[in-house]
Amino acid sequence: MIMNQMTNGETVENEEESLLKNENSGDDGPKINYRGWKVMPFIIGNEIFEKLGAIGTLSNLLVYLTTVFNLENIAATNIINIFNGSTNFATLIGAFSSDAFFGRYKTLSFCTVASFLGLLVIQLTAAVEKLHPHPCEELENTACQGPTEWQMTVLKTGLGLLMVGAAGIRPCNLAFGADQFNPNTESGKKGISSFFTWYYFTFTLAQMISLTIIVYIQSNVSWAVGLGIPAALMLLSSVIFFMGAKLYVKVKPSGSPITSIVQVIVVATKKRKLKLAEYLYPSLFNYVPAKTMNSKLPYTYQFRFLDKAAIMTPQDQINPNGSASDPWNLCSLQQVEEVKCLLRVLPIWVSAVFYYVVIVQQHTILVFQALLSDRRIGQSKFMIPGASYYVFLMISVAIWLPIYDRKVVPLLQRITRKEGGITLLQRMGIGIFLGILSMLVSAIVEDRRRTLALTKPLEVESRKGAISSMSGLWLIPQLALAGLAEAFMSVAQIEFYYKQFPENMRSIAGSLYYAAHAGASYLSSMLISSIHHITVKSKTGSWLPEDLNKGRLDNFYLIIAALEIVNLGCFVLCAQWYRYKETENSSIELDKVIKQSGKDGNGVK
Repeated sequence: MIMNQMTNGETVENEEESLLKNENSGDDGPKINYRGWKVMPFIIGNEIFEKLGAIGTLSNLLVYLTTVFNLENIAATNIINIFNGSTNFATLIGAFSSDAFFGRYKTLSFCTVASFLGLLVIQLTAAVEKLHPHPCEELENTACQGPTEWQMTVLKTGLGLLMVGAAGIRPCNLAFGADQFNPNTESGKKGISSFFTWYYFTFTLAQMISLTIIVYIQSNVSWAVGLGIPAALMLLSSVIFFMGAKLYVKVKPSGSPITSIVQVIVVATKKRKLKLAEYLYPSLFNYVPAKTMNSKLPYTYQFRFLDKAAIMTPQDQINPNGSASDPWNLCSLQQVEEVKCLLRVLPIWVSAVFYYVVIVQQHTILVFQALLSDRRIGQSKFMIPGASYYVFLMISVAIWLPIYDRKVVPLLQRITRKEGGITLLQRMGIGIFLGILSMLVSAIVEDRRRTLALTKPLEVESRKGAISSMSGLWLIPQLALAGLAEAFMSVAQIEFYYKQFPENMRSIAGSLYYAAHAGASYLSSMLISSIHHITVKSKTGSWLPEDLNKGRLDNFYLIIAALEIVNLGCFVLCAQWYRYKETENSSIELDKVIKQSGKDGNGVK
């Protein structure tokens, strides 16, 4: 009995149940039959195999580019960073398209198929000999043959399809799963909470399987088989998702909140010559729709130039229901405050961009460190694949989060008398600090690895340089610190965006989280290219050469640590300036406005 729902302009469609609307409609309008956990096998099954497929390919892509496509380290690293950055930025487009035009179900349907096609194309580049360069002989001193333009075009096509898939899946999958539960009942609220838990559990499980089993098959058995498994899993994910097509609650697009944001900026620009001092705060247009999913926001004193968008002039007309007849000439104070929420978050987001540069190195440069370290476990012949070391970061997160939630938070609550023990911004600050420590430890470990590679190398060598006798397990401390940083920063950041954005902007909030990763990927690529370009002209040579033993990767890590120290200082200033949404600060700000109005005699200047 899935029906249409009218909530803040959103309607729900289901072709199978459309004939039953009249039978179950009441005074409050049509109702929805939320199937909740009955459809979760389709959604969670889709999530598991989609993550196994995508992560199983992307986790080891850097090694694939350098060993199969014979790309240089810097070129391969920049391709990965640009791809990750573009993919994460594309989530903003995906979220907007879903909200404004297609809805979550259609967006997920299209993007799931696109992801499968992308993984299939990448698998073909490994399976078909003509789609990748001839392999380089081990220990060969001559330059390897790189990929042809045609081979790179095919590879980029696969990556492009993966980017299209991620653009819609990442911002929509969580919200689509939550759509299947009734948010107005206790069981529905518990179901949504449980779904989030299962989502992050499946994400972690998929990453661990991908970083171990699938990466091992790719590195030690066959790239064609290792990349074929993710493609097959993605096909299975698509089949499972479409099996539940007739059972899902499908929310129709109701318009993107980006339109409201643009309206405020446009109207404030139009009315920029008006003086706020001539208008008291109560005279600003303060219309709030009768049915809205957004909670009413109190007036705040920051970004006062935007208040001009809510100034009513003789030319502005009001509809009988109280709304503005032309929203491109007059915006409500509620709209203005929603834009202020976004602007207040932006400095915090910029700090997150710089922070994630630390995590990007654990995905990319650390792989090269691992490949030039002793990756054997004890005296056995088994070697940990270079891309698998990232699993230690995840293990650190998995161990720390329950300890923090059950032991540390209650202790902090008794000390600070605050919900959560410390604020979200304080948790982010701790995460940035731990990121600094991670880079300092990375520099120390790399200096030791390089020294042993030059003085006591293993008898086995690689095309990229001598293998250091330092155990790859010494890379775990920097990964553990990065994992602790993630446990503080990323978890707090997700919660921060969810709570500080207006309710109808939460898809944007989710996209902003990915956009921070995107900015970090681009910034990391810029740093690598700039430092290589500058140092290659020096007497000692590039800090980031093909053979890391001849470079100074430790200095590169120290530069990132210095950058993060500056970032931490700027973050502290932004955190002190920040005003939380719907807290006592809101009333304090309003009192400040009223007092200022009294002093001025006219109103807010």
